[in-house]
Amino acid sequence: MRYTLASTAGCQAGSPFKSAVDDPSRIAKSKAVGALFGLTPKKYQSGEKDVTGGITRAGDEMVRTALYEAANVLLSRITRFSKLKRWGMDVAKRRGSKRAKVALARKIGVILHRMWIDGTTYRWAETKPIAAQG
Repeated sequence: MRYTLASTAGCQAGSPFKSAVDDPSRIAKSKAVGALFGLTPKKYQSGEKDVTGGITRAGDEMVRTALYEAANVLLSRITRFSKLKRWGMDVAKRRGSKRAKVALARKIGVILHRMWIDGTTYRWAETKPIAAQG
């Protein structure tokens, strides 16, 4: 399956994600995947008040749980390092591990959607262009 970010994390989140989204073209931007599965913060604005709360928990709970677990596995169990893991570790350092896992779950959802639309596979490391010898 193409949706494997890692041996455990991608397989765990890929199947429920694919069954919940069903048709990737119904989501205009990959960025909207987080809102579809309730991985965006609640907002309450009234007059001078502007309160940002916890996640909305809208959408499919099974997919949200699978994405969260994939983020948890990526941050805690997988020893192979990647840009995605580094980003999650940086967020954990700034904001705490639970918020980092939610942020990473949202990012994994965005990556899975983009991979599905583009037909690409996840690259653990960036491929550097070969410089011309001359």
